[in-house]
Amino acid sequence: MNFDDALERLAAEEDARCDLAELAFLLARDEYADLDVDAYLCELNGMAREARNYLGGDLESRVKGLCRYLFHEMGFRGNAREYYDPRNSYLNQVLDRRKGIPITLSVVAMAVGRRAGLEIAGVGLPGHFVAKAVDNGTSVFFDPFHGGRLLTEVDCKNLVMQATGKATALTPAHLVALPVRLIVLRMLNNLKAIYLRQSDLLRAVRTMERLCQLTPDDLVQRRDLGITLLQAGRASPAIDHLEAYLAAAPEGADEQTVRKLLDKAIAEVGRWN
Repeated sequence: MNFDDALERLAAEEDARCDLAELAFLLARDEYADLDVDAYLCELNGMAREARNYLGGDLESRVKGLCRYLFHEMGFRGNAREYYDPRNSYLNQVLDRRKGIPITLSVVAMAVGRRAGLEIAGVGLPGHFVAKAVDNGTSVFFDPFHGGRLLTEVDCKNLVMQATGKATALTPAHLVALPVRLIVLRMLNNLKAIYLRQSDLLRAVRTMERLCQLTPDDLVQRRDLGITLLQAGRASPAIDHLEAYLAAAPEGADEQTVRKLLDKAIAEVGRWN
């Protein structure tokens, strides 16, 4: 499977069942062209074999065992000091360096846990990604970014407050298991924000192109791609995306701004011709 085919499938089937770890490695191959996906999947399988030795007892005990293995024995940890280092968002680098951000550390826990026989799901709290183990209707939440500490609903609410700076009334919808598609979407959006923050326009464009593959009907992604292409000196392809946005988007506050950018792109192409 290649990443283009995977994104096409995820775009067509919101609940498509795919191996999240494999998708994360395929995503990383955009940046690391020589990445050996099979070798990294074998590494995860090996970790799962070791993790099984820690998974005895009830669900909470098994979660504690998995976290002890990953975050103490294996040394995975949250990279708070260099949170916006893009390497934290690439699963191969997380395995190599043993550090990452909440979503990628959760993907590690999900991949190893599932391969070891423990059902782990990702939970997209506002501003902070966590994980939960599920068994026979029981859920145990934990935070891979903070050493795998177990979480109550109050803890989850406090995490959201710390991450967003505002109190949020958590609903059951905040605590559901996210499908693979939405996890990949969140990973790509993280990279988009990081590369824009760093003014790395070419990598931002590459990431936005992936986002448009995954969410072809998302007009905001097309608008952002068009704007960033123009900023990166690629006026010709920017025109298509800006025109598509203006043709389909409802009248809004940014219409005049986008139209001016479109005029600028057309003028730049005209100068080259």
